[in-house]
Amino acid sequence: MMKTITLGSYVSVQGTFIRALSNGKIVVRVGSRDFEGYPVAGKAA
Repeated sequence: MMKTITLGSYVSVQGTFIRALSNGKIVVRVGSRDFEGYPVAGKAA
């Protein structure tokens, strides 16, 4: 499942969901690298 996370105010990363952390962040994998950040909220319908 693809997820988008924010790493800072202007940087976002989209990758394969790996795991959720207890602090509210999630980990996604892009290629061979793992990134940790806050998930981007989905758009309202």
